[in-house]
Amino acid sequence: MPTFKFPNGVVVELMKGDITTLEVDAIVNAANPYLEHGGGVAGAIVRRGGWGIQEESSEWVKRHGPVPVGGVAVTGAGRLRARYVIHTVGPRCGIEPIERLDDAVTNSLRKAEELNIVSIAFPAISTGIFGCPYDEAARIMARAIRREAPGLRRIRRIIICLYDDEAFKAFNRVFNDELKDFKEP
Repeated sequence: MPTFKFPNGVVVELMKGDITTLEVDAIVNAANPYLEHGGGVAGAIVRRGGWGIQEESSEWVKRHGPVPVGGVAVTGAGRLRARYVIHTVGPRCGIEPIERLDDAVTNSLRKAEELNIVSIAFPAISTGIFGCPYDEAARIMARAIRREAPGLRRIRRIIICLYDDEAFKAFNRVFNDELKDFKEP
């Protein structure tokens, strides 16, 4: 499992697996603007965490309106082994610029800091039905984490949880390049 450690103690880990099984303070959900969690990571989160996550999400949208690209909404985590789900809307490649993925990662980390979260897990945001290539998404995510990590005060552990071999290989290659200065032996 590739691990990167920043001077302030923040550890970034890449792993292959099912994000819904992780024991962390917050799981980041790759959501759509209306927080309708039908497929992909979002669907898996509701299937494992319970329908209450969808109900809470629908209520959030009723109160605040759709989540903009790069924005975040927070709900409880139901039966997941987490306290919160941070729903973020990544860009739909070919419709919105992939660079907006930076906003999604940055705003998720900043919201986690506000919530006093110590550990957070991200999926490969925007790479599923939103169609962004793994390499580009990994590069944007790695650079956002590299920029934000030195200023984090509460978060100590950031996990990037990839569901399949192809995603893991791409993220591993890019993170090893982008975060090589922080690679743990």
